[in-house]
Amino acid sequence: MPPPPDVAAPPADATKTASGLATKVITPGSGKDHPTKDDLVTIHYTGWKTDGTMFDSSVAAGKPAIFPVGRVIAGFSEGIQLMVPGEKRRLWIPEPLAYKGAREPKGMLVFDVELIGMPNRAPADVKAPPPDAKRTASGLAYKVLTPGVNARRPTASSEVTVHYTGWTTDGKMFDSSVVRGEPMTFPLGNVIKGWTEGLQLMAVGEKTRFWIPQELAYKGESAPYGMLVFDVELIKIE
Repeated sequence: MPPPPDVAAPPADATKTASGLATKVITPGSGKDHPTKDDLVTIHYTGWKTDGTMFDSSVAAGKPAIFPVGRVIAGFSEGIQLMVPGEKRRLWIPEPLAYKGAREPKGMLVFDVELIGMPNRAPADVKAPPPDAKRTASGLAYKVLTPGVNARRPTASSEVTVHYTGWTTDGKMFDSSVVRGEPMTFPLGNVIKGWTEGLQLMAVGEKTRFWIPQELAYKGESAPYGMLVFDVELIKIE
């Protein structure tokens, strides 16, 4: 990844914070909410030293990074909290806000960061299905977020690969393959009833939000209770 032309020093139109961090918005975001230090974020990033040497890149690795905002270097944490989803921003991080390890890059560091999302954040309609959600006879409610790429749908005996995040209706995330960074593969007949029914409505490539009533959800004492909300992406049907 070639370095930006202003890698050696922040340009005149960069904004500086009281800590010494300099930033510049490259592409405005579409979201409104800023991450906090307690949020998980999904980002793409590339980092350079001021001589133009790239030392790390999720873009080059082909996989976005997911981490808690409060558990990275101070300059990265501060910079990400200035962003909104969809935004791309360049950060010039002075050495006091950068790495401390002996083997880590020294001096001011420059990062291009794209904030993809905050996977732990519950959707606005987590408490109840919105009026435009569809309902099945069983009580399952769902809403397509992103249409699929073909018409093929799984059956109850199919094995599927999905990414998902689940919340209770008070907005607490209790499980997420997105946060773990690995999709899950399973026989569709071996999961909760709401999943077995709901995923049969989906096409490959589709992203759908499900509101699963208690009677179609978990039965165990340690499992989350009440209606559950899942965002599910159907990646593959075996």
